[in-house]
Amino acid sequence: MLAGHAEGLGGDVRPRSLGLVNLGEANHKEVLVRHAPLFSDISTLECREIVSAAHEKLFARRQPIFLEGDPVRQVTLLTSGSAKIVQFGQNGTEVILSVRGPGEVVALGLRPQDHHCSTAQAFAASHALVWDAAAFETFSQRFPQLRRNITHILCRQLRELEERYREISTEKVSVRLSHQLTRLLNQLGRRVNGGLEVRLSREELAQLTGTTLFTVSRLLSDWNQRGIVSARREAVSVHNFQALAELAEAE
Repeated sequence: MLAGHAEGLGGDVRPRSLGLVNLGEANHKEVLVRHAPLFSDISTLECREIVSAAHEKLFARRQPIFLEGDPVRQVTLLTSGSAKIVQFGQNGTEVILSVRGPGEVVALGLRPQDHHCSTAQAFAASHALVWDAAAFETFSQRFPQLRRNITHILCRQLRELEERYREISTEKVSVRLSHQLTRLLNQLGRRVNGGLEVRLSREELAQLTGTTLFTVSRLLSDWNQRGIVSARREAVSVHNFQALAELAEAE
């Protein structure tokens, strides 16, 4: 992952890729969490203690991380890969609420007795650090900064949902799509053949943008002819970042 390489295009810049090599296992975990907002301003000693209580877990592509209605049993921090947070309508229609990347928390609750109000599924093969929710709650009581970080993360996630609602209510689809691609590039983009690629389908992009598959396909086709993007079945590559950033103002 190369999150952060699209800086300047607008939107929040997400945590950078946390994948590291040639480190001892304990030190490897410590460096991972030191870059995560969940552990911002927490001392090295406290980080070591918290990380020592976690175990590493691999989620296969499309594997559920948790299901809507399940009790919050674990706190899950992605260290590689990505996940989508979804809800389902009464007719089974999937709605993607958000996407999480390396350094971001997928499963988080302020109380272990909480229940998940959505479903999380791995976009691609993903590694994560996983804590027992009750044990993590104990850490949050011992370390006030950890609890403050949890509150900040939940508030940020709420602001992101509010921003998406505003965009859907007030912006044209072309503007929303350019904004969404910009956010995804900052969050999940990886370098491929001189451009930045986001691995997700057009249907998933349509869900995130609040529009139809037909509309997203039409816009991507138009932008492809203009040399801004190219799209494959499960990925979108951006070749002209400046042009993508200008779409929101030009259209």
